[in-house]
Amino acid sequence: MKLSRTAFIIVLIAFNIAIDQISKVIVRANVTPKSETEIIGDYFTLHNVENTGAFLGMGSDFNPTLKLVLLLLLPIVVLGYILYYILKNKNLDNYSLIGFCCVIGGGIANVYDRVVYKSVTDFFHIDLGGVFRTGIFNVADMSVMFGMGLLLYGSFKNTKKEKASN
Repeated sequence: MKLSRTAFIIVLIAFNIAIDQISKVIVRANVTPKSETEIIGDYFTLHNVENTGAFLGMGSDFNPTLKLVLLLLLPIVVLGYILYYILKNKNLDNYSLIGFCCVIGGGIANVYDRVVYKSVTDFFHIDLGGVFRTGIFNVADMSVMFGMGLLLYGSFKNTKKEKASN
């Protein structure tokens, strides 16, 4: 059985939301808040941190009105527009379609946390000896980053294809 395009979009977005929310339920239930557990030495660690801001805690100290607008209303409007765009634009390549679905799914998952918990649960951290180091992040953040990567890849691939046909 082949899924319709719309059903595929809904399933992929729901899958991204589900894996994020399941991972957060597990972390909230089993990882002590503000703790640090080594998974692969100091390189990959598990935490349980409640982030009241956005990416890397930015905006944590905003006043409540600014937080509401920038961390809740604006993301909802943007995610809604992207969903409308991908449902209406039938000419998107598969990389872009999947990329947008990952961005929407990850975005909705974090917005859900902000509405329900007033913060976003973050728990992964990577530190490759100072050469590469992340902030503390979650599965929704990984979905968004993976989606952005697919969008970039799809864009480069389409640009290359257009140049080849000219």
